[in-house]
Amino acid sequence: MQVKVGDIIAIMERNFPLFLVQEWDNVGLQSGSAQQPVNKILVALDLTSEVMQTAIAGKYNLIITHHPLLFKPLKNIDVDRFPGNLIAQLIKNDISLYAAHTNLDMAERGINQLLAEKIGLQEIIPLSNEEVEPLYKLVVFVPLTHIEQVRQAIHAAGAGKTGGYSECSFQSPGTGSFKPGTGTNPFLGKVGQLEQVEEIRLETVCLERDLNKVLEAMHASHPYEEVAYDLLQLKNGGQTYSFGRKGILTPELSLKVLAEQVKTRLDISSIRITGNPDKKIKNVAVVSGSGAAMIPLVARQKIDCLITGDVKYHEARDAEEMGMGIIDAGHQETEEFIVSHLKELLQQECKRQGNEITVDNLYISPAIKTI
Repeated sequence: MQVKVGDIIAIMERNFPLFLVQEWDNVGLQSGSAQQPVNKILVALDLTSEVMQTAIAGKYNLIITHHPLLFKPLKNIDVDRFPGNLIAQLIKNDISLYAAHTNLDMAERGINQLLAEKIGLQEIIPLSNEEVEPLYKLVVFVPLTHIEQVRQAIHAAGAGKTGGYSECSFQSPGTGSFKPGTGTNPFLGKVGQLEQVEEIRLETVCLERDLNKVLEAMHASHPYEEVAYDLLQLKNGGQTYSFGRKGILTPELSLKVLAEQVKTRLDISSIRITGNPDKKIKNVAVVSGSGAAMIPLVARQKIDCLITGDVKYHEARDAEEMGMGIIDAGHQETEEFIVSHLKELLQQECKRQGNEITVDNLYISPAIKTI
């Protein structure tokens, strides 16, 4: 089967849901067509001239970036200047461009989760509850003869996930009654006659992202012409998502030793720190890219150190006065490792679907260089 851009987009958005995209962001297909066939994908942090020339020379059909090329509305497209020159080259060479930005930052297996793991944190949880995915309770009434068929179908579609558990549900017996009307084609009973049937009340939960698939599976597997079911949005909500993560170091390290560990694990040559180098660090927060705006939030949680990028002078001073250490590992440096993860993810997902496709990643030269 020929893979299309839309198929790759579906993989990306299943892993990095669009409900996580912030209002100010611009995520998705930036240029091209969802119907375009894809044989080769190039993954990079940004679309630069270097990435564009690599894509053209290598005959790639799709470029996936973290940072959107089209972020603010354009007033004109001047093909002699950035970004118009890159837009023109995309169109001329039939290359589609897709960006995953804040959804990639916040997702369950997104940049911040992987950054926390890479640095060596344990007991990792979201830094805050910026986004809580809506959670629904599904109640469906099923004849005793078909309860396993329906239960298995809705769980296979994604219902019943709670924390690390799956296929969670509750069943209670009862008696259902109905009278088929003229023009109906009842699975049980006769037109015009009241029918009473042993039924099971099947209850489970469903995340909003899986809701349509679960309802489709329920209708397809249920024997009744008209399925009786209730769908209730729950106050307790589902998965919590955040721009950052927090965790603990075991054993605790000094700020200086932790900074050296970050340098090694992110493979970077230089790093900046704020605070006493000998201070013992146990509770750590990470915010990829530019996370200095979250310093007050981190400080309120009595976290010993924040690892992020793009920290300015006054932000560093504020953190110092709050008694919190900061490791500024750089914007690009705290994000760019994600391109290899996306390469592996897309290769595995395509292979699982029976599609062989070439996926490569390109590490771009630093925008800010140390000399």
